[in-house]
Amino acid sequence: MTHAFALACVVMAAQAACAEAPPMSFAIASNVVNRSSDETTLQQMLDAIGRDRNTSFIVYDGNLKSEAEPCRDALYNTRQQIFDSSRKPVVLLPGGNDWASCSSSQAGGYDPVERLDFIRQSFFADSNSLGQTPMSVIRESDVARFRPFRENVRWQTNGIAFIGLNAPAPNNHYLTAGGRNGEFEDRSVANAFWLEHAVETARRTDMRAVVVILQGDPDFTRYERRDRFAWLRFSRGDTSRDGFLELKRSLVKAAESFRGPMIVIHGSDTPIVKGFRIDQPLRNDKGTVVANLTRIEVGLKNPRTQWLEVESDLSWRPPFRVRVRDVTVRPNAQAQGSPPASAPAASSVPSVENGAPGPSSFFQEMQPVQQHPAPAPASDGAASNATPQMPPLLNPNPPPTVPPILNAPSNPITPASGASNKADGQ
Repeated sequence: MTHAFALACVVMAAQAACAEAPPMSFAIASNVVNRSSDETTLQQMLDAIGRDRNTSFIVYDGNLKSEAEPCRDALYNTRQQIFDSSRKPVVLLPGGNDWASCSSSQAGGYDPVERLDFIRQSFFADSNSLGQTPMSVIRESDVARFRPFRENVRWQTNGIAFIGLNAPAPNNHYLTAGGRNGEFEDRSVANAFWLEHAVETARRTDMRAVVVILQGDPDFTRYERRDRFAWLRFSRGDTSRDGFLELKRSLVKAAESFRGPMIVIHGSDTPIVKGFRIDQPLRNDKGTVVANLTRIEVGLKNPRTQWLEVESDLSWRPPFRVRVRDVTVRPNAQAQGSPPASAPAASSVPSVENGAPGPSSFFQEMQPVQQHPAPAPASDGAASNATPQMPPLLNPNPPPTVPPILNAPSNPITPASGASNKADGQ
């Protein structure tokens, strides 16, 4: 009787905590700027999202510049000023164009490692996001061994743990040239530790879901298979090395540890018809689908005028909804000082892609919505449509045992020298 009463109290407390978490939305944008003339477009998009009262923060998922733009200090400084002008907090994650491709001649022939260090010092100087009203984040640089890795972040809000990783396209900056792949190896260790540490923290703090965001496409079709005869193929070259292999191993381990819904959001190398894809592609080394991990692959048709809205309420079934938002700007909108406003929310319909049964339990797809310039009073009223309440989905019982928080190894990692990364292996 006593045990039953105690269990009922735990369930009621968990349900109450879930009910207290209010609905929240966040924005995903990337690849907005390809040339200096696009800086105005980026400013207009940030203004449009800033006027959306339901959006809590923006994650800019990499590529604040094009691959062809020179990786000059002045360019980064200008783009940083634009992000800092955002009304909403902006969490920036580095993309391949931002540093990994800086060694190309058209980008100026820079050392990618040196450019990454400059980005770290400029954009991630403290424990705050970018924007006029920044939010506090926890950086991996707080851990002594991983002091250089300021770009890896985590934060928690509304019962959800968010994790941002530096894992760019193409192929996670794995270089096929000879010599030690120092930058890749050090960052892989840092990413694995940060993911494990952040997920463990999410468990200990009773988070209801975990969202992992990175820029590069991990290519989940390439999963690790057990090979009893691998020793017979020791002489084969390493030209097809999967740069995301270690990350996918870490994601499998994290999903098995957390047990609740895990969402991975990443960019796509090519546009997707609907602007995004929802599926469950991650498999373990036995070829079994990891059932509690869902992927959102973002491939907007026009990233210069589109962004992805992810809306969450842990009392809904399903608890996440996704839709593409369009920003339409009049040519004279900037001159009039009237940034775009948010349009009313569209009705949602269930969506299951590629025939996979799992994602429908975590997501609903919502019809695209355009953001048109409009007087501020009208837009504020139109954007506040109520969302129907749905029955709870998540198991209110947390894992019975929680191991102690992770401790980082004592030996510090120092930034890899760019000398061993000069060859173009991208």
